[in-house]
Amino acid sequence: MCGLLAYFSTDADRVDDGTVAAVRSAQHCLRHRGPDETEQWWDGSAVFGFNRLSFIDIEHSHQPMAYADGRYRIVFNGEIYNYVELREELAAAGATFATEGDTEAIVAGYHVWGEDVVHRLRGMFAFLIWDTQEKTVFGARDPFGIKPLFVTRLADGAVAFSSEKKALLELLGGSEASGGVDPASLQHYLTLQYVPEPATLHRGIRRIESGTRFTVADGELTTARYFHPTFPIRPVARDEQQALYDRIADVLDDSVRVHMRADVTVGSFLSGGIDSTAIAALAKRYNPKLLTFTTGFERQGFSEIDVAAESAAAIGVEHITKVVTPEEFADAIPLVVWYLDDPVADPALVPLYFIAREARKHVKVVLSGEGADELFGGYNIYREPLSLAAFEKLPRGILRALGALSTRLPDGMRGKDLLRRGSIPLEERYYGNARLFRDDELGFLRTHDRDQSHVTVTRELYQRTRAAGYDDVTAMQYVDLFTWLRGDILVKADKMTMANSLELRVPFLDPEVFRVASTLPVDQRVTKETTKYALRRALEQIVPAHVLNRRKLGFPVPTRHWLAEDLHDWARSVIEASHTDEWLDKKQVLAMLAAHRVNQRNGSAVDHSRKLWTLLVFMIWHGIFVEGRIRPEIPQTVYPVRL
Repeated sequence: MCGLLAYFSTDADRVDDGTVAAVRSAQHCLRHRGPDETEQWWDGSAVFGFNRLSFIDIEHSHQPMAYADGRYRIVFNGEIYNYVELREELAAAGATFATEGDTEAIVAGYHVWGEDVVHRLRGMFAFLIWDTQEKTVFGARDPFGIKPLFVTRLADGAVAFSSEKKALLELLGGSEASGGVDPASLQHYLTLQYVPEPATLHRGIRRIESGTRFTVADGELTTARYFHPTFPIRPVARDEQQALYDRIADVLDDSVRVHMRADVTVGSFLSGGIDSTAIAALAKRYNPKLLTFTTGFERQGFSEIDVAAESAAAIGVEHITKVVTPEEFADAIPLVVWYLDDPVADPALVPLYFIAREARKHVKVVLSGEGADELFGGYNIYREPLSLAAFEKLPRGILRALGALSTRLPDGMRGKDLLRRGSIPLEERYYGNARLFRDDELGFLRTHDRDQSHVTVTRELYQRTRAAGYDDVTAMQYVDLFTWLRGDILVKADKMTMANSLELRVPFLDPEVFRVASTLPVDQRVTKETTKYALRRALEQIVPAHVLNRRKLGFPVPTRHWLAEDLHDWARSVIEASHTDEWLDKKQVLAMLAAHRVNQRNGSAVDHSRKLWTLLVFMIWHGIFVEGRIRPEIPQTVYPVRL
């Protein structure tokens, strides 16, 4: 788990002292990702910068790493959990090793198997391999997008990659030199609460997509998708169900086993729900002294501290908690946004930052339950096709009439949204778990483009699901793999833990786990009564009974109340100080804030908090990365390595 930065001028030898110095200077943006070591390597056409956070083969496996008598140089961010098995297989094929770690397994695999090495890697990764003989680059990003990788074209024609977008901004010379804010990406952010891949909020910087490999040759970047998730759904007879549940439990146990591989202490996040509790219970099998961590708030109904403590006691692990106050929450937001690189309007980012900071005082690695919902059908929205089944039988004319009726009903009225959603096709109504501003609610956005809707983000994804013949529930899960999961869930997981030099590992997002989950029929994923049906049954032998059917809570944040009370004045000051008039009508934003306060004081069901939060995060982001007006103080803590 580290931070990488690389410069390639593969069409010419133009690396000079100035290039090396520029890369070295930009590496300070990666320090939190790797405070253990800071290294560089360069030749006439390439420069590597690397900040290491060491977990495996700590005394060796230094990067940038050479292989094959110096022919290759690799930088790698992530962990390969099957590296032991890969090394054995490669050694049998004649490969030699100078270290005991996973980095060398990747580059040796590339030397032996070529680009097909990506299909053999079980882990989370973003890596670059420079072939000094051929003057070419090969790299890849893991299937689900757990580890980030940004790319840009510099003024001299070179291609640069980094784990942090802010490092590329520094190489480019700032926001304006990167092409400025991308209006389409801003509009998508306001709709989705994140910027969808491969774009970023800066025109001139992109992301290598999840599940993609790439090459750079003669100065040209070429990408190709190697991971094509499929759902080969199989019916499950009644007498086969228990065997299925046992298979799920076994594959999860094996995934946790390999995810526990490290030469440092491994802990686990524990929210109180079934996913994190299952991971912690399995992890305890391999570390009886496991530490678990939970965060929450003092406001009733917005904390899982008590239920998480109950779960910790039931599985017999030591438990550590962190309570976040409104003042701490507001004070941390500029720093959190700086770490993010691009705005993500998920309030759960902030408590995650605090619990990661607390956990880092005790451990260097944590396991977490991300991915279970996307793979096993855990979101309540996945049950929507069951509730809307009656609408599917109605003629289009009646559906249009129902849609028109929904627009005339008062906001907050029971059934209004059901009528609206039931009257439109899945491709139009579902664009991931985060649905904020609809197209008809973007009147405050000065650059609103009616041709740029959420449909432009998901159109190709739905085309794939229809071509594959997937049902609506499976189609929703497929869309979430490419939108919500990699755009929100995994971004906040990576950014908030790495902000604290803490590695987060996600055993649910394992190729072997996905292979089993992808075969589940719909009735083993969602029913009218519950979600994650098969997973719950599988976990009966792992998770305490009182956790199995607990209502999903996650990391809830009381922004609805705070923006009307404790943080109202703070929010108003953020809006008034922001220089975002080019993009937003701030009068309308202030009016929304005022209306939210009135609604909450009057007990109204109308809640603008998530929309306001989305705008506030963008304004803070703009103040940091565009205006340069907001300068968070970046912590310089160096954590000890605990064995």
